[in-house]
Amino acid sequence: MKKPLLLSFLFSCSLLLSFAQKKNALKIIAYYAGDSVQINKYPIEKLSHLIFSFGHLKGDSFHLNKKGDTILLQNMVALKARNPKMKVLLSLGGWGGCEKCSPVFSSAASRTTFANSVKKTLIDFNADGIDLDWEYPAITGFPGHAYMDADKDNFTALVKELRRVLGKTYTISFAAGGFVTYLQKSIDWKPVMDNVDFVNLMTYDLVSGFSTIAGHHTPLYSTKAFPESVDRAVRYLDSIHIPLKKVVIGAAFYARLFETKDTIDNGLNRSAAFKRGVSYKSFDTTLSTANGYHYYWDKVAQAPYSFNPTTRLFATYDNERSIELKTQYALRKRLYGIMFWQLRDDKMADGLLDVMYKTANK
Repeated sequence: MKKPLLLSFLFSCSLLLSFAQKKNALKIIAYYAGDSVQINKYPIEKLSHLIFSFGHLKGDSFHLNKKGDTILLQNMVALKARNPKMKVLLSLGGWGGCEKCSPVFSSAASRTTFANSVKKTLIDFNADGIDLDWEYPAITGFPGHAYMDADKDNFTALVKELRRVLGKTYTISFAAGGFVTYLQKSIDWKPVMDNVDFVNLMTYDLVSGFSTIAGHHTPLYSTKAFPESVDRAVRYLDSIHIPLKKVVIGAAFYARLFETKDTIDNGLNRSAAFKRGVSYKSFDTTLSTANGYHYYWDKVAQAPYSFNPTTRLFATYDNERSIELKTQYALRKRLYGIMFWQLRDDKMADGLLDVMYKTANK
């Protein structure tokens, strides 16, 4: 090959490689349930997807509950002017927001009505897709919400109907529990994944508000005391041959505080009762040394925690170090992306989103 032709060939290959790298770059996905003004102050240029949280069912149709939700969704779509490559998705449900999902989605006619209402909303707002956050099909979720074994097949039928109605143009994703019971019992994975673009694994709240033990709620790796983790969920999906290029792992931009019954082992794995959550943007004051907290790092779980021996308050959370490790994990496993709940809990500058973005783009 002559030198000019060789140089031209190499340049073309370089361009193709550059394009492929950008096309296959790790996605960074944020849920947002804040107000329509504050969202303008966050660095949304660092996101690939921004998810409106939440719409609900009205009858068997997708519905925005109040005027403020309409304004927020309009503002979220308007932010695409700052980040034209960002997709804005609707989300249905959330914790406590899917009371009627089980009975409504048990009907083929209702599934069709819902899919058509989603399409209309997407067209009306110029949004890009739907994220299903049904917590949870076929297993116990929010106290008092109906569930039945048939939810598993009905969820499959729902995503198939959404794909039929929405076509290939719109994005379809869903938020999945990151714990084994959900992974094994709620979803018929192969047909569902054939019809969605990606799954958001909620690999946080793995120690929930109902737990009587203070443990890591969003660890990267399993421990003997708490086997649930990001890695366990990913390995399970890999073991049943779900393509990891469609898998998104979750991170928490908030802490869970538990009051322990004693101070043994700095509260970790001790009997406790859940007290409240704390946004990451408040960590510097709430979980500070001045407030009596001591910082610790679990080398096995690859997770931070803090403990106040005076008040016996144990805090479990993600921080800069664990976010960097999770992002590196997603890159190493060649996952679709990493997501978090939620943007409102982050700092508006130099926050955890910045850590994700810098790590993903090194």
